[in-house]
Amino acid sequence: MRLFVILLFLFPTFLVAQDEHNHPAPEKLGMASFPTSCKPGTQPEFDRAVALLHSFAYAAAEEAFRSVAAQDSQCSIAHWGIAMTHFHQLWEPPLPLAGIPLGQKEINQAETLEEASKRERGFVHALSLIFKDASTVPYSTRVSSYETAMRELAAANMGDVEVQVFYALALISNASPTDKQHVKQKQAADLLEPLYREFPNHPGIPHYLIHAYDNQELAPRGLAAARAYADIAPSAPHALHMPSHIFTRLGQWDDSIASNLAARSAAHRQRDTGEEFHAMDYLVYAYLQSGRDQEAAQVIQQLTAMQNLDLGDFKIGYAATAMPIRCIIERHQWIDAAKIVDPPGSVQPHVLAIAVWARGLGLARSGRAQEAGHESKTLRGIEEQIRASGSGYWATQTSIQRREIMAWSAQVEHRPDEAVTLMRSAADDEDGIEKLPVTPGPIVPAREQLGDLLLEQGDAASASKAFETALVNAPGRRGALQGAARIAARVANK
Repeated sequence: MRLFVILLFLFPTFLVAQDEHNHPAPEKLGMASFPTSCKPGTQPEFDRAVALLHSFAYAAAEEAFRSVAAQDSQCSIAHWGIAMTHFHQLWEPPLPLAGIPLGQKEINQAETLEEASKRERGFVHALSLIFKDASTVPYSTRVSSYETAMRELAAANMGDVEVQVFYALALISNASPTDKQHVKQKQAADLLEPLYREFPNHPGIPHYLIHAYDNQELAPRGLAAARAYADIAPSAPHALHMPSHIFTRLGQWDDSIASNLAARSAAHRQRDTGEEFHAMDYLVYAYLQSGRDQEAAQVIQQLTAMQNLDLGDFKIGYAATAMPIRCIIERHQWIDAAKIVDPPGSVQPHVLAIAVWARGLGLARSGRAQEAGHESKTLRGIEEQIRASGSGYWATQTSIQRREIMAWSAQVEHRPDEAVTLMRSAADDEDGIEKLPVTPGPIVPAREQLGDLLLEQGDAASASKAFETALVNAPGRRGALQGAARIAARVANK
C-alpha cells in the first residue's frame, strides 16, 4: 500500500469523546440588524439568519431563512437570503455548480413577490446578476457586475449598515490576487473600520476586516478584529477559526493553534466537515512552524478515522491532501515524499497537483532527477488543463510547482545556474500573487526553497537574502528561520 493511503487509513481510529450530559451554551452569533418589509414577527429570525450568513454558516443560515419564508409567504428578501447561502464569495469555488439552479430558483421567487422595499429589491437585483446566465457568462463578468450593483446600492443607502457591509464583502471577494497594492481590500477596510467602532458586536464587520487584512502588507492592522471576532460569534466555527488568518500572517503560532483547536472542536460538534478540515489544515501548519511535530502527526492520525470523505469538496479535498504532505515536506523526508501517490477519488486538478508536486520534489531531492522529470511533465499537463478551464490563478500555482521540481532536478544534474534561475523565477511569481483564504500558505514557499538551494550551492550571502525576504513574506516560518540559523552558525565557525 502506497504512502498516501497509508497516511490516511493505516493509523488507529481516533474518537472524540463527548459528554452526553453536557448542554450547549446559549447561542452567540453577534448582533446583525437587517430591517425588512416582512411580517414584524419574523425580524428576530431574519437577523439571526443574517448573522449566520456573515459567519459563513451557510447550512444553518439557509434553514433560518427558510423558516422566515415559511412564516411569511410574501417575504421576498427571505428568498434572497436563501440564494445568498449558495454564493460562497470567499471560498473555492465561490459558486458551486449544484448551487446555481437552487440560487436561481430562489431569485426567481424573490422577483415575483411584491412585498419588498426598494432597498430589498436592490439586494435581489444585485444577486440575480450572479445566478442568471451562469452557463453562458463567465463568473468574472458576473461577479464584477454584482460588485457594481452593490456599489450603487451602497451609494443610495449610505446610512444602512448591512448594505455597506455586504458591499465591503463584494469588494474583498472581487480583489485581484495579483494586486499587491490591495486597492479593493483597503477600500473595504475604509468602509468597515468606522462601522466597527460604532457596531462592535456585528459579526460581519470583524470577519471581513480579517479577510481584507489577510496579506503581508496589512496583517498588523487586523489584530484587533482577530482578537474580537471569536468572542463576538463563538457559536460559529468559522468565527473561531478566522483569527488564525491574521495570526498565521504574523507568525503567532500559539494563538493560531488555540484558535484552530476551538474551531475544529466546534465544527466537529456541528458536523461541519469542511470547516473542520479547514481548521485542521491551519492547525497542522501552526504545529509544524512551532516545532510541535508530534502534535502535527497526531492530527494526521486523527484524519485517518474520518471515513467516507467527499474529496471532491474543495475544502475537504485540499486539506486532506495537503496536511500529510506538509508533515513530510516540511521535515525534509524526501524518501517518503517520493512515495506519495495521488489522492483517491475525484479531486480538482489543482488539488491533484499538490500530490504530484510533492512526489516530484521528493524524487528530485533524493537524487532521482529523471523520474522527477516525469512528474514535472505531469504538472505541465495539469497546468494546461487548469488554464483551459479559465482558472489563471491555479494554473500559475501549478506552474510554480513545476519549476520548483525542475530547479531541484537541475541541481542534482549539476546545472546550478539553471537551478537558481528556475527557482528564482518561481519565487518571483509566487511573491507576486496572493494566496487564497483556503490555505495558510504554500507547503514550502519558493523563496524559502531558493534560500535552501543557494545554501546548498555554497552561496551563503545570496541565501541569507532569500531567507530574509521569505521571513518578511511569512514571519516565523521554521524552515526560513533554520536556514538563517545555519548561515549564522557557518559565519560563527569561520
